[in-house]
Amino acid sequence: MILHKPSIPQTTLAKWQRIVDLAAEMVGVPSSLVMKTDMPDHAVLLSSRTERNPYSVGQSFELNDKLYCYSVLQSKGELVVRDAHSDPDWCDNQDLDHGMSFYIGYPLCWPDGSLFGTVCVLDSYDNERAYRHRELVQEFGKLIENDLALLVEISRREALEAQLQEHLEQLENRVVRRTHQLSEANRDLQEREQDLEEANAALSVLLSKLETSRQEFEDQILRQITGLVLPHVSKLKRKLAGQAAEQALVEIVEANLKQVTSSFANRLADVLKTLTPAEAEIALMVINGQSTKDIARALSRDKSTIDFHRNNIRKKLGLRHRGVNLRSHLLSLQ
Repeated sequence: MILHKPSIPQTTLAKWQRIVDLAAEMVGVPSSLVMKTDMPDHAVLLSSRTERNPYSVGQSFELNDKLYCYSVLQSKGELVVRDAHSDPDWCDNQDLDHGMSFYIGYPLCWPDGSLFGTVCVLDSYDNERAYRHRELVQEFGKLIENDLALLVEISRREALEAQLQEHLEQLENRVVRRTHQLSEANRDLQEREQDLEEANAALSVLLSKLETSRQEFEDQILRQITGLVLPHVSKLKRKLAGQAAEQALVEIVEANLKQVTSSFANRLADVLKTLTPAEAEIALMVINGQSTKDIARALSRDKSTIDFHRNNIRKKLGLRHRGVNLRSHLLSLQ
């Protein structure tokens, strides 16, 4: 996996500067360095602030086998050169140009093992003190590597937080859009519901008016046939008494008219079915306009008996209030 290499912040560089200064002081060398490698260049990232130090920050070298640090980078291990002048492998190295014949160096690596650079100390003579305390330089190197690991972890977490924030913002935008869509859909649904309720209300009113008109029309036809037509048909029958053929035709007309009126009078017929025969007979006489006294005389009954039946009729019709006229109610059912 390719590891992102973060830049080194100034606070970390300041900490490392204290490390190289302390290393130079503790092991007694003029030069303590942190070198940064960017192939093919190898540059001074930090240099101890000590006397007789010939290396300055930013000073760069092209990596080759004549540099102490090149060997450290190649082996990824420790390099100790006590006296380059007497060492055939290093007697012509470039650092001798700066008078540095003594060298101790260790590699610095990123957490994934890739090279960051080196940490090293140099002197112009075989420094026994530095040699005996070389592990201290190695430990300083480990501190720097720990900081590199920390910087990588911080960078990784910052990247993850940025991704998470981006996902959260995308999710919030989706929620906002979806909420808006649902709000619009709900508003449309409410409007349609209201339109439907209004249409249902209008339809109910229309149906009610149609039913009322139908009932009024049927009542009107019923009244006209029973009041204007059938009486004349009855008179015509009497006048045609003895004329069998003509009277038969009149009877057919009368029967057909009564059949028509009976289809209009179904509501009254339904009511009469709920009454006893005596109550039904009295109800028909009430419809014809006969008073209680007339009905009692016609049926040879006491007036109290007729009142009893009338009260039963009123109860069955739900007429609890005495102010409702029985005949008017029965006529309304025709």
